Amino acid sequence: MPISVRPPTGQDLDALLARVSDLQVTYPEVGATSASVLPPGYRHDRYSIPLGRGNGVFQRGREALQTWQAHRHIGAVLVPAQPHIAVGTEVVVALRVGPASLVVPCRIVSVVDADDTYGFAYGTLPGHFERGEEAFHVCRGREGEVSFEVVAFSRPADPLARLGSPIARLMQTRITRGYLEGIRSFVNAVH
Repeated sequence: MPISVRPPTGQDLDALLARVSDLQVTYPEVGATSASVLPPGYRHDRYSIPLGRGNGVFQRGREALQTWQAHRHIGAVLVPAQPHIAVGTEVVVALRVGPASLVVPCRIVSVVDADDTYGFAYGTLPGHFERGEEAFHVCRGREGEVSFEVVAFSRPADPLARLGSPIARLMQTRITRGYLEGIRSFVNAVH
């Protein structure tokens, strides 16, 4: 059910989550988004956006990732509704894109919780139209500058994604830009 013209129901998403819970990720390079060189044979993406400076900004960025604000900003529905940031957590992300719904299952494959970096990476599970991994990190530099970074490697898995690769690529770029803006908006929101 990676692409559907009918919006998925909660039951559809719950059933998909149950089906993928015992399956393996669909690529062998688990954790490779943390490497300086991404694996060959995939499209590579690296995006970064400045969030500001200081510990308060870093903590807000951390909170944004913990509450999945990047995904919520683009209108994604998550199952479970508040996925726990821990290795092994499965999540189904459903997103309306024009007249279609994208429904993609993923599993968190790595978590970083350090003084100057917080985030996670998730990998694709069977039923995702791509194969690969995407990482989301909030990072604090030596001078206190804070940024949000998205690093990914992917290639089409689904025949429809292969045929529509230019369109899929355009959607992927648009979604990632939405992720960046979602974290920045959350961090900069006045409480």
